[in-house]
Amino acid sequence: MWISWWLWPLVALCTGDQFRDEAERIMRGTPVIDGHNDLPWQLLTMFNNQLQQEKANLTSLAQTHTNIPKLKAGFVGGQFWSAYTPCDTQNKDAVRRILEQIDVIHRMCQMYPETFVCVTDSTGIRQAFQEGRIASLVGVEGGHSIDSSLGVLRALYHLGMRYLTLTHSCNTPWADNWLVDKEEDKAQSQGLSDFGQSVVKEMNRLGVIIDLAHVSEATMRAALNLSKAPVIFSHSSAFSLCQHRRNVPDTVLQLVNQTGSLVMVNFYNDYVSCRKEATLSQVADHLDHIKKVAGARAVGFGGDFDGVSRVPSGLEDVSKYPDLVAELLRRQWTEAEVRGALADNLLRVFKAVEQVSDHTQTPEEEPIPLDKLEDSCRTKYGYSEAPSFHHQPGALLASLTTILLGLSLL
Repeated sequence: MWISWWLWPLVALCTGDQFRDEAERIMRGTPVIDGHNDLPWQLLTMFNNQLQQEKANLTSLAQTHTNIPKLKAGFVGGQFWSAYTPCDTQNKDAVRRILEQIDVIHRMCQMYPETFVCVTDSTGIRQAFQEGRIASLVGVEGGHSIDSSLGVLRALYHLGMRYLTLTHSCNTPWADNWLVDKEEDKAQSQGLSDFGQSVVKEMNRLGVIIDLAHVSEATMRAALNLSKAPVIFSHSSAFSLCQHRRNVPDTVLQLVNQTGSLVMVNFYNDYVSCRKEATLSQVADHLDHIKKVAGARAVGFGGDFDGVSRVPSGLEDVSKYPDLVAELLRRQWTEAEVRGALADNLLRVFKAVEQVSDHTQTPEEEPIPLDKLEDSCRTKYGYSEAPSFHHQPGALLASLTTILLGLSLL
């Protein structure tokens, strides 16, 4: 008994090393594709996107969850970098701000070509894997970034955007966000308006992945039912384990299963444990639950590193992915299931989105109704309702009254 008491810790340690070694072996062949990383936002807030500053060097950047050595240690082989601008830019300078964030992602690839390669399709990701570089893709976080314009949506596609999160933490004029479900915001579109449906159809036509992180449950259902291609939740977790409205309820997970879609699990403590503290094991619980309800093909990683203030113990930065994979192996996930969560599930969804896309199809072009837009900082070129004497009878009457009054005083 005395020998057994001493042996158990050694056995546990050796077993742990075995799973960690196995995780690294798998990840050398199938590195992780992470669905959401906010390093570009940190580059804006810390350095105003001046990448040539000495302190902004990504090989030595220390204050962030993400830098090049950490990415390599974590076997990150693909990353959707978040091009993000906050909700307070809506109806103001959102388009300018999002262009700047897309630009900084491209400049990351230009400054560190030995590490990053900007790609725009699933083939590019696989090629980057073979080259040992990190496939870098643009994910635009928040539908307010297109300023309710299909033309802007198409322009962002041409600049490399390959997913669009339909809302952030605010409604757009055409889609409702998750705060509606908390009754902290009012539903405006009951999910998706007619124009919101046009956005989804145009994303299908272009080959842009629809991202349902941050949207209301009604928006989730509307998009899942409308889209001809699978969708993703780029950084969301399971509502059943943590009842936060940013997470995905089981009834929606069933739709995820039916549509071949994907939930990339978020590591933010508040979405993992619904508390300020969380653990790597609790993140694995979310992965287990999504696999159980939606199937192993529906699971991915969307850490939200550098976009959150609190991360779980054991997942302190992007270098820790092998520890999470080791935990899944410890829980008897098969190698195929692990490779799916790492990359194969995302690649499958991306390929399906590409197959649905059809650039020969006529683009969606009907604009959003003018009365759905705030006009304090907006011109109205192109709208039939634009100011004119013909369409403004009240203004015409006021002008005539002024003229007649002036004449009576002569």
